[in-house]
Amino acid sequence: MHGLLPAIATLAAYLVGSLSFAVIVSRAMGLSDPRTFGSKNPGATNVLRSGSKAAAILTLMLDAAKGWLPVMLVRWFGKPYGLEDGTVAMVGLAAFLGHLYPVFFRFVGGKGVATALGVLLGLNAWLGVVTLLIWLVTAALFRYSSLASIVSALLAPAVYALGGGDGWFVSKSIAFGVVLMSLLLLYRHAENINRLVRGTESRLGKKPVADPVVAASPHGHRHEARHGHKTHSHGKHS
Repeated sequence: MHGLLPAIATLAAYLVGSLSFAVIVSRAMGLSDPRTFGSKNPGATNVLRSGSKAAAILTLMLDAAKGWLPVMLVRWFGKPYGLEDGTVAMVGLAAFLGHLYPVFFRFVGGKGVATALGVLLGLNAWLGVVTLLIWLVTAALFRYSSLASIVSALLAPAVYALGGGDGWFVSKSIAFGVVLMSLLLLYRHAENINRLVRGTESRLGKKPVADPVVAASPHGHRHEARHGHKTHSHGKHS
């Protein structure tokens, strides 16, 4: 039975990670589905575009918690059952992959920044805090959430490696998990990287401008759809 425990723990972590709290919180608070507006990314940043800071903060905390809790449960209770660093790394990675590809939401998930932070906090509190500080400083300086996430993803493995010996013991399996998470974060931000290069990426606190969709009706009416609302204006008959 003990031989199955790592697989069971990993599967459980994936299922917890598959809870898309951006969608769940938005539904519970009567907000629009975050997959239908803005960046269409089910994450805290896009929930913020709905206008509800409370929903965005709650989403952020829950997304981070679902990465932190599975890792901590294995660290707290796993050793007597033979669950060591290898299982800790697998569980953290599984929770992160659950957010990216959630089984409960047709495998369409978010970019995983908050969940990755939760995993890092679970692996080592100082590792998570330093990575969070990198995110905050980058976001404050440049006002791009995506750029802050990209820089944090790039530096997290270096922070883990450089902290070895003083801040924490460096485990090869955990280091591999951190590197893999960082690569997946960069992959999920590919479109953001392209927009940053083109100078079209949305800054923090600024809503993206969507072009109205205009269609002429057979009766000469124009229908403009903007952010999910329709307005009607009468045109001249020919």
